[in-house]
Amino acid sequence: MDGSHHLVVGAGLAGAATAWHLAERGHEVTLVERTEPAARDGSSHGSARIFRYAYAEREYVEMVARAAEGFRELERLHGAALLTPTPAVDHGPGRDPRALARVLQDVGVEHELLSAGEARARWPQLAVDGEVLHQPGGAVVDAESTVRAMVALARSNGARVLTGWPLVGLERTTTGFTARSTRGRSIDAGHVVVCAGGWLPDLLGGLPLPNGFLEAFPALEVREENAFHFPYRDEHPHGTWPTLIHELPEILVYALPGGRDADFRGQKVAEYKGGRSVGSASRRSGTVDAANRARVTEHVRRHLPGLVPEPYAETTCLFTSTPTEDFVVDGTDGITVVSPCSGHGAKFAPLVGQIAADVATGTAAPPERFRVGAARTP
Repeated sequence: MDGSHHLVVGAGLAGAATAWHLAERGHEVTLVERTEPAARDGSSHGSARIFRYAYAEREYVEMVARAAEGFRELERLHGAALLTPTPAVDHGPGRDPRALARVLQDVGVEHELLSAGEARARWPQLAVDGEVLHQPGGAVVDAESTVRAMVALARSNGARVLTGWPLVGLERTTTGFTARSTRGRSIDAGHVVVCAGGWLPDLLGGLPLPNGFLEAFPALEVREENAFHFPYRDEHPHGTWPTLIHELPEILVYALPGGRDADFRGQKVAEYKGGRSVGSASRRSGTVDAANRARVTEHVRRHLPGLVPEPYAETTCLFTSTPTEDFVVDGTDGITVVSPCSGHGAKFAPLVGQIAADVATGTAAPPERFRVGAARTP
């Protein structure tokens, strides 16, 4: 096998983006997926993720701007929209809207600070009690469609895509690597990029990586989160709602239009990191936490009067996080490990694929904060 052949493991947002960028650059690429792209038991399924600019750190805001350019290029090549323009709102004492606005101002991102009264007049479906940061350039990401678009582009550039192909072993050879799956199947490759999401904790220790790299790798926490869909009241239908992040001392809640995941009937609402820690995606139960349902429902009752505080649909999903909530895109000796995680990675998908392709090919180093040792402690 030619040493330029790249094997990409995992066809979620990160893996699909990496395969697309590698294939587009002319590399031989094989993308393997444990089940199928954007699998429902992974982290990249469904039609509703928040695209927002507000971060406390300039570097992330700048990366969002670059990711927006990537989405525009992806939509152009795909021939259909993957982002639905939707205002983004941040409020609550834990968010510090004024501080976030200063960072957006420094980067040149359009925004406005609204008083509580101004925000309530614009969005009466929200019970706002302080300043609100509004980002007109926000959107909702269709995660599943984005994955499928990137997989299709990878294929059109010559990539091979294999589904039903779980990685069970990776061995170093004289020419590169041999990846093994079930039923005796194997693939030889010169380079390997592992984008395994919540399955990474199960795989990481078995990869032929130097001990120093593994020891520096940040601890990964995999949570089984809960998401609930609450119906719109008639006077506040679909299309009139922003996405929002509301941070109080006792809870951080995010919400966004549920899209086709909820038949366009309601808002998807969840508590950030409110679910159970399960260690790995392989130990996900699929059972919604009743206590979490009660907390989120009470938050809706108190702070989202435009919703009926009775969920009509619910699900669990996976969040894989590092201690600092930074991503990991780093590698050594022919293996690149990619974990754009911590519950905020979807918006960066096209950019993460570009960074991962750079690292895998040696074209450029990753951002320093994405190196394995950088995300060990907050």
